Amino acid sequence: MAGSVRRPEQTGPPELFYNETEARKYTQNSRMIEIQTQMSERAVELLSLPEDQPCFLLDVGCGSGLSGDYISEQGHHWVGIDISSAMLDVALEREVEGDLICGDMGQGIPFRPGTFDGCISISALQWLCNADKKTHSPPRRLYCFFSMLYSALARGSRAVFQLYPENAQQLELVTAQAMRAGFTGGMVVDYPNSAKAKKFFLCLFAGVSGVLPKGLGTESAEQESSRHVAFTNQRMRFKLTRGKSAKKSKDWILEKKERRRRQGKEVRADTKFSGRKRRPHF
Repeated sequence: MAGSVRRPEQTGPPELFYNETEARKYTQNSRMIEIQTQMSERAVELLSLPEDQPCFLLDVGCGSGLSGDYISEQGHHWVGIDISSAMLDVALEREVEGDLICGDMGQGIPFRPGTFDGCISISALQWLCNADKKTHSPPRRLYCFFSMLYSALARGSRAVFQLYPENAQQLELVTAQAMRAGFTGGMVVDYPNSAKAKKFFLCLFAGVSGVLPKGLGTESAEQESSRHVAFTNQRMRFKLTRGKSAKKSKDWILEKKERRRRQGKEVRADTKFSGRKRRPHF
């Protein structure tokens, strides 16, 4: 299959697939290449593959083959699957060493049970959380993908997905469908306190439960928190107010009245009874 692409008929809307210009951007921009290579390196590291032993890996959302290049450099063999024929055409021009398949991962992956020793995916999994067509159901598509991937992986292997979630609900949806399909594991977050360097990796175990790796940059965060941590028996009702006065408190009421005065509105004068606590009603 090397040197060619298996292409099923694409029936999705045109906006789902990268055109040739967008596809080439990912192989001509040095910054994008550097970032893609770094994330691929981290994903392969999280796979914890045996040393000095070539493995057979699956690259989901392989695109133009940048992550596959790193896999080949490490002495492993790989198969890539991507929904964009334009991206795969660029991969063919670059003469990547892996085999390529054009397909929608939300419809499952066509491989025999136990085929792969591991799986990586860079910046692709979050697209399954979108409903690009009326017939698309994100939970169903995620479950279909994860269940067929679980079958295609050898028992004891791992799958690592680098993704860009929009919110916590997407993370919960993705993780829940992966666990429902039989995987164990969880989310590894590198540099959690950095806005730019923060990266999410979903690390899944097939068939066995493993120890979830620690994210990069978490050691310093743990040490910093251990120096300032304090324990209390009181409930933190307003822990998300971020320095603002608690709503309905005396300070909150006085601040609100002062704002209204600055706006030129009529406000009652402050007294010792402003914001006082009232007894509960019978």
